[in-house]
Amino acid sequence: MRNWRRWLAAAVPGLCLAACTGATSQPESAPAAPKTPVSATSAPSLSGSQDTAKFAPTARKRAQEAGVSPRLVMAILFNESYKPHDPGLERAWQRMKPGAAFGVANMHEATFDATKKGRAFAGRAWDQLPDDPDLAIQAEAWYLHDLAAQLPSHRSGSITSDELLALGYNAGPGAMKTFARGTKPGPQAQSYLDTLRGNWGKAGQALGES
Repeated sequence: MRNWRRWLAAAVPGLCLAACTGATSQPESAPAAPKTPVSATSAPSLSGSQDTAKFAPTARKRAQEAGVSPRLVMAILFNESYKPHDPGLERAWQRMKPGAAFGVANMHEATFDATKKGRAFAGRAWDQLPDDPDLAIQAEAWYLHDLAAQLPSHRSGSITSDELLALGYNAGPGAMKTFARGTKPGPQAQSYLDTLRGNWGKAGQALGES
């Protein structure tokens, strides 16, 4: 899994170039881009000190609504914090790399649109995720709910149900089902799993669990 410093090293030069050359195109329903260029000095999230733990109350609330583990929701948020979640930076990166994920839970548009159907946030738009962490966490929790419904009833291997859901969140339901049947995760999936296990304690601490 990439850490935020590697992401920043790759992103900032291009973002500064885009800002300086006037690349200000936005999705039609997105708010207007900031007037000032995106840079390491104008985006406070670039310090690397993202306080992911502050989302614990929201993670608990949204997880309970969706019937999934709050600790799993929180651990995934820690996993996805490798990238600075500044709204202006996310939109600038999206202009350079269409199809990139949005929000504190790093969700792609197709996943968000499929997850929101029939839900309380059905009227919300994917491009609102960078500005609304609560919406991002709500969508994350319900996507985990949908993934849980797809877990095979008979599983093999040592990967727990929560870990399988996290792998599904990262790699998709097809990969999740494959891992549930005993297939060993590849390097990228294993890295995500290792990171999740490392963040499990942090997630519990943020939620006040032992």
